[in-house]
Amino acid sequence: MLSSPGTMAAVPWPPRYYSYAAVSLLVGLGQLFPAYTNFVLGVPLAVGMVALGLAHGACDQLVVPAAAPAANALRDWRYWGRFLVGYLGLAVVVGLCWWRWPAATVGLFFLLTMWHWGSADAPPPTQVSGAVWLSHSLLRGTLLFAVPATWWPVETASIVNDLLRFTGAAAISPSMFGAVSGGLGIVVMTGHAALWGWYARQRRWDLLRQELVELLVLAGLLLLLPPRWSVAVYFVYWHSLQHVLRLTSWLNNGQLLPTGWALLPQLVFFLRRATPLLLLSCMALLVLGRLLAHRLPDAAAWFSLALVVASIVTLPHALLVTLVMDAPHRKRKAF
Repeated sequence: MLSSPGTMAAVPWPPRYYSYAAVSLLVGLGQLFPAYTNFVLGVPLAVGMVALGLAHGACDQLVVPAAAPAANALRDWRYWGRFLVGYLGLAVVVGLCWWRWPAATVGLFFLLTMWHWGSADAPPPTQVSGAVWLSHSLLRGTLLFAVPATWWPVETASIVNDLLRFTGAAAISPSMFGAVSGGLGIVVMTGHAALWGWYARQRRWDLLRQELVELLVLAGLLLLLPPRWSVAVYFVYWHSLQHVLRLTSWLNNGQLLPTGWALLPQLVFFLRRATPLLLLSCMALLVLGRLLAHRLPDAAAWFSLALVVASIVTLPHALLVTLVMDAPHRKRKAF
């Protein structure tokens, strides 16, 4: 595209760059102003948790119609019936699991989160074989849990045990937690060595370079910020932001939105479509918090409640992403 004299055509960053910049900025603020961490991290996280964290799942009902726009599913009441029954049905199943088998559900929740976050960070499956895509997905998800568990063992174990106690299950012993985190660390190190070896053998220097940059940014996040902060920053400004940008492209038929400040039009485009369910979710959370306030004595209890609520919608959300958004990629031939 030609630009007029004296101006330059606006070229948007690759989507990943926005997360690199946001995460690096928040880590830097946390290190520069440790006495004001609750403010310099808490304020942007509070805003981002609503505008990105909650919002990133508020367009799930549009995923299937975007995958087959010719079907015009949004005008079909049968689609809405199937979607609501399936989505809410899976959420109810997760809620029942928390009530009946809390200890097992904690483990399954972490495993599902590892898969969902890891697969979202993997290279597009059109660029690599299915085996490499799967390996990268599992390794990235494992890394996101293994690094805090190894570097911040007391703080990470506290999050897990607070969640277990909150749901009525027995806490995990320090020896068991150490054995699990040690095993995850071995998997991460050996698995990444094999993955990087594959990239080098295939001369996929682009993928190797991206992998090393991302691990550098994530290492700064996971090593420099305590787990409660690093998990929140990653969820909001990496995972949620990347999902928003990816789904925006889907909903816009893969076309770039008007440029200017390249990120802003994409966020506005997405939030306009997410607003109805986002407002409903916010009201439901406010009511839930009000009803349970007397049973939430401290910040740890509130954090545990947030994890339980997040887990209830993680299963249907993750299935939509894996089975619908990733499906076209898996069907294509790669290297």
